[in-house]
Amino acid sequence: MLKRLKHEHRIFWIALLAGLPATIAAVIFLWIGGYSDQTKWTILFLILLIWLGCSSAVITKVRFPLQTISNLLAAMREGDYSIRARGGRREDALGEVIIEVNALGENLRQQRLAALEATALLSKVMTEIEVAVFTFDGSQKLRLVNRAGERLLGKPSERLLNGTAAELGLADCLLGEASRTMEIMLPGGSGRWGLRRTTFREHGMPHTLVVLTDLSRALRDEEREAWQRLLRVLAHELNNSLAPIKSIAGTMTGLLKRQPRMDDWETDMQRGLEVISSRTEALNRFVGAYTQLARLPQPRLASVDVGTWIQRIAGLETRLRVAVDPGPPVILQADGDLLDQLLINLVRNAVDACLETSGGVKVGWARTSSGLEVLVEDDGTGLTNSANLFVPFFTTKKTGSGIGLVLSRQIAEAHGGSITLENRKDRKGCRARLRLPLH
Repeated sequence: MLKRLKHEHRIFWIALLAGLPATIAAVIFLWIGGYSDQTKWTILFLILLIWLGCSSAVITKVRFPLQTISNLLAAMREGDYSIRARGGRREDALGEVIIEVNALGENLRQQRLAALEATALLSKVMTEIEVAVFTFDGSQKLRLVNRAGERLLGKPSERLLNGTAAELGLADCLLGEASRTMEIMLPGGSGRWGLRRTTFREHGMPHTLVVLTDLSRALRDEEREAWQRLLRVLAHELNNSLAPIKSIAGTMTGLLKRQPRMDDWETDMQRGLEVISSRTEALNRFVGAYTQLARLPQPRLASVDVGTWIQRIAGLETRLRVAVDPGPPVILQADGDLLDQLLINLVRNAVDACLETSGGVKVGWARTSSGLEVLVEDDGTGLTNSANLFVPFFTTKKTGSGIGLVLSRQIAEAHGGSITLENRKDRKGCRARLRLPLH
């Protein structure tokens, strides 16, 4: 029966039972003591009153501290850690409980303050850093973006949140390797970016964190090193041409000053002039290639039909049949002559790679969320040294000039696009990917 009662009611009945023997004994002694009836009933009333009063006092002493502790815990549950209970002291069971509850509230208050400060610091860092940070939920909808991400996408967060990764042009960031370098073309920036992707859970639901780092500064350092290598190449080529010219010119001067002259001096002069002429022509070709690289004209934009453009360039190659994988109709605003030169270089490199392997070359195009994408795929030997692909005058061909890919990249960047080369994963060969904006 006691188990079905409230805690304070059980304490009350226990207190009554505890005082029941003494109350019965007092009543027995009262009735056999020879007192008058009025005295008996008066004392009996006082005994019962004291018995019930003491039992009620026990309930109050038990209920009040428990209610106090309950209020403290309820306040903590609601996030209010400022309320404290009084009367707690050591060497007292109830007092120690109160002290520990107060200490728990203080610890929670300190932890919440530290969490708020850490959150404020994190929010400040997220706002100020130049790294674009995006958070997507399980359905690939954007849930969080920092200021750098807003600049990269060219829109405020109010217009970006709840948009899907495909709508924002970030679908590729959720696929493939979690840590890699990728080409990005977005309203707020284009070029090579470092991707870092990881997953976490919030409220039990999976989320994806995407961090994009602009590699332009690092690439500028690499470009500076490339130009330093270029200067060394220039100095080397000039010395290779000027040194024999100087030597032969000195020899010819000696022949002319020599008296009497040798019988075959005219033959020696002729051979010397031929060497000087050949080295001069080689130097002219080298300087001409450098001039072409350094003086790329500004694009003159006009309407270019992508399908007609690719079909025409593919038909120019006579050494190998170039297959064309048709794509959707696309009209591009670009310099047609420069694009011809760009695509000719890419197709020629692909054909050169396939001549030894008897492979094929295929050119196709597609329209993406960020613009136009042209693919030139070959079944050749693939890339063996991708680090120097865009270093001026670096070439692996016996008759190559080393400026074709550099010129192609400059033309693509002049149109706001980019070029990447990579080995194919489905088979042996190389894939050149040209990205161009449609607007």
